[in-house]
Amino acid sequence: MKSVVWNIQDEWQPLEAVMVGIGVGMGPAPQLADTYDPQSRKHLQQGTYPHESDVTRELDALAAAIVAHGVQVKRPESLGFNQVFARDIGVVIDGAFVMTSMVEDRAQEQAGIDRMLEGNPGTVHRPPSDVRLEGGDIMPMPGEIWVGCADDDDFSTYTTARTNLKAAQWLGSLFPHRKIRTFELQKSDREPQRNALHLDCCVAPLGMGHLLVHPAGFKREEQLHALLDGYNRSNVCEVTAEEMEYMQCNVFSIAPNTVTSDKRFARTNAILKNWGYNVIEVDLRETSKMGGLLRCTTLPLRRTPLT
Repeated sequence: MKSVVWNIQDEWQPLEAVMVGIGVGMGPAPQLADTYDPQSRKHLQQGTYPHESDVTRELDALAAAIVAHGVQVKRPESLGFNQVFARDIGVVIDGAFVMTSMVEDRAQEQAGIDRMLEGNPGTVHRPPSDVRLEGGDIMPMPGEIWVGCADDDDFSTYTTARTNLKAAQWLGSLFPHRKIRTFELQKSDREPQRNALHLDCCVAPLGMGHLLVHPAGFKREEQLHALLDGYNRSNVCEVTAEEMEYMQCNVFSIAPNTVTSDKRFARTNAILKNWGYNVIEVDLRETSKMGGLLRCTTLPLRRTPLT
């Protein structure tokens, strides 16, 4: 597969290349003590944790749907462990690949993209030891980078706190031409409806000036209000706690007017279509039981550069 010149400037320019996670190798359900998020924990307790074959089928179908829209799709190398959520591994900003610093037990997942990194030109930034971040908390926006994070107290308290304030400072040093906007998120290790695992669990900025948002996912009202001030009220869809639990903010744009969403999300999809978006509906119901959905399973490598 041909190499890709990395370029991501925002969340919605036409997608040219993307990494899509794989279900192969994720193995059997983990022990309850080994879970990292309340959604996985809930499904383990209910006996509904997804099977590898179902997740593999769903992610292969997602990859095929993206390919059908003319996008080059890469997959992580199968190394015999869970590589479902490609977004957690890293993020492309401008022409650089930023490696993340995942929770310790998941760090091995990054080995699945080593071959891709070696075969593609461009700078790779690796965070210092005191910087913690995952890709779901990082959103390149026009002239800005949005960072979902936790303060020091929450970061030391919750397993679901994945990105610290030092990550925002580090990103600011790497991309001084971009404004860094931080959003502290609500965290819970036990209650899915009270936990914004990543920023993309509670907000989705879209390419035609619209926003999906779960307001209660934000810890600081002033940060939420500053976010909402950038949008016309008629262009904002507020997602409920139940909808947030099922990842209805976690859509993925492949063009300014084209969004991938889960086919179960009747209300959200109807709103998107009413706003004028082409909605590509896929089924990730089993994958979502592990606490992630469309943005989580995709790692954009290149979008059409802004002129």
